[in-house]
Amino acid sequence: MADSFSGMLKPMHPNNTSHLNNLDSIQASMEKLRAELNEHNYRYHILAAPTIPDAEYDKLFQQLVTLEAQYPQFKKLDSPTQRVGAPPLKGFTELVHVVPMLSLENGFTNEDVQDFEKRIQDRLKPLIDFTYACEPKLDGVAVALIYENGIFSLGATRGDGVTGEQITENLRTIATIPLKLQLNGPTPKLLEVRGEVFMPKEGFRALNEKAIAQNEKVFVNPRNAAAGSLRQLDSKVTAIRPLSFYAYGLTRLEGLNLPVNTQHEQLAQLKKWGFPVCPENQVVQGISACLEYYQKLLAKRHDLPYEIDGIVYKIDDITLQDRLGFVSRAPRWAIAHKFPAEEALTELLAVEFQVGRTGALTPVARLKPILVGGATVSNATLHNMDEIERKDIRLCDTVIVRRAGDVIPEVVGVVLEQRPSQVQRILLPKHCPVCGSDVIREEGEAAARCMGGLGCSAQLKESILHFASRRAMNIDGLGEKLVNQLVDIHMIKTVADLYHLTTAELAALDRMGQKSAENLTESVEKSKKTTFPRFLYALGIREVGETTARILTAYFSDLSALMAADNEHLQKIPDVGPVVAQHIVTFFRQAHNLEVIKHLLAAGIHWPTVKGTHHASLPLAEKTFVLTGSLLSLTREEAKEKLIALGAKVSESVSKKTSFVIAGNDAGSKLAKAETLEVPVLDEQELLALFKKYRQ
Repeated sequence: MADSFSGMLKPMHPNNTSHLNNLDSIQASMEKLRAELNEHNYRYHILAAPTIPDAEYDKLFQQLVTLEAQYPQFKKLDSPTQRVGAPPLKGFTELVHVVPMLSLENGFTNEDVQDFEKRIQDRLKPLIDFTYACEPKLDGVAVALIYENGIFSLGATRGDGVTGEQITENLRTIATIPLKLQLNGPTPKLLEVRGEVFMPKEGFRALNEKAIAQNEKVFVNPRNAAAGSLRQLDSKVTAIRPLSFYAYGLTRLEGLNLPVNTQHEQLAQLKKWGFPVCPENQVVQGISACLEYYQKLLAKRHDLPYEIDGIVYKIDDITLQDRLGFVSRAPRWAIAHKFPAEEALTELLAVEFQVGRTGALTPVARLKPILVGGATVSNATLHNMDEIERKDIRLCDTVIVRRAGDVIPEVVGVVLEQRPSQVQRILLPKHCPVCGSDVIREEGEAAARCMGGLGCSAQLKESILHFASRRAMNIDGLGEKLVNQLVDIHMIKTVADLYHLTTAELAALDRMGQKSAENLTESVEKSKKTTFPRFLYALGIREVGETTARILTAYFSDLSALMAADNEHLQKIPDVGPVVAQHIVTFFRQAHNLEVIKHLLAAGIHWPTVKGTHHASLPLAEKTFVLTGSLLSLTREEAKEKLIALGAKVSESVSKKTSFVIAGNDAGSKLAKAETLEVPVLDEQELLALFKKYRQ
């Protein structure tokens, strides 16, 4: 076959009488080449049964590349050559999902999964033993693929579930995503398939080895590598990344009726059309069989060629899925049973103490690097001295390190059987490792603190970062590196100095530049217009978080009234106990703090005058809300802020005292617990209606 196209590569004279016939022949031959290459791709990637050697495939591929270069008018979107990448984009455009890409409820224990089935049984009485489709939960990036008349035309990320990023050109480069459906019958007018893009472990290892050899940054784990690869504006970069794809759902189908009534039949049909599906998928009977499948996959997790972080159980019968419907933008008929946090053993090499905004010293373990939960861990938190003493952790111990998702790794225990004969106790330093001030551990407190105050550069840096944070003064562009530089060269001695920085001074700093300096000074200027609660929270008073700041500003009409309040007065306010009251009084009795506040107000910081309202008179006073999952029209922080402004208390855990649970996308165990305790659940639209009622 390698020689059969050789005659086509000769240029033809435009006056050749057989020109049109030859063009028709060339077009037909190119169609045949594309069909043959697509068939070989299908046999290689889907059936895992190639019929020709790689070298022969490469010859056919190169012949098609040459022909398409000579006759670009015959090039098509479904050509295998389109996988090499397109010209770079200036940015990604948004795509609104016709059918929202829903999240799944999470379960972390067998009881969570059994409760899931009980809720289904209660809704679908009389009781039956359900058939479940069990699928590994791939640790990658969810995408939607759209095919028009059998040709891949559009692809997007999940985004927030309603709107994603259009990444069609990048998805074209992935060999396991068919550019044209394998059809042995009618062609669907429109088809939408959902699935997961991931990076196999071996490809991830090779990618990082290449990066190390070229002195480039390595990826932390395969999921980050997959996500980063899909967000490349230059699809030629994506094309050389070892990405793969598994389909897990058929979302939309137009122009074709399919005799499929179950999840596993849908996946079988997708496989016939050329989509790869996870080979570990299995259909089982009853929840007990689901849990057995979970244990089997958990045991072989590390032997799989790809990362998974749990199992998804779906009611297999699509008719039952339709009957069950959805709650809080998540299907009632599916649940993700997450794997437990991963743990590993390693050696504790040293302990260093970091100083935070309030002077608290946090012990950090320096570890012999170890792979935990898909990431190399060399540092882990030890929380405080109480925890070190409780766990009896000593230098040179073999320790158990746990890493759950994106949570900071922690040392959870010691393997006493492996303790060497010579170990040293971990001692609290008497002096601050940053400024040398005394370190005091007050009776009854777990944390030890540096007494240097804002004279300690570590506390000053953390205070500035807190002051500029999004939920405080919201100064964009003031990151950790810049703050470190500003403090180290003494351009900032208090947060008030931020408002005297000039564009010229900032532009002269290392790695700053004129535009960045202009953006920062503009953001600083913009932050002068704020709210009383935000300003109070930004001051960084111990124990005064967003909720307490809101409550305080509901009782005091202005800052001077709050500054003059005594301990007794403050304790009359709900949720302000003696400890918090004392911190507030102490803060406003410090001459240094009063001087900083004076300079901040003189710099022009202001907020609308709001008449103090007694907290009990607010419409949601005495009500406790719990937020779970992600919201689409506002962030959880914004929702929390609005609820607190209406007098509500926002808690992190569900109990019988909870008034309402607000369930957004990807609502997990909190939603399940609310249903078990019969706590009222509101979806996002009901929450927005509540805000509209009270004009928030």
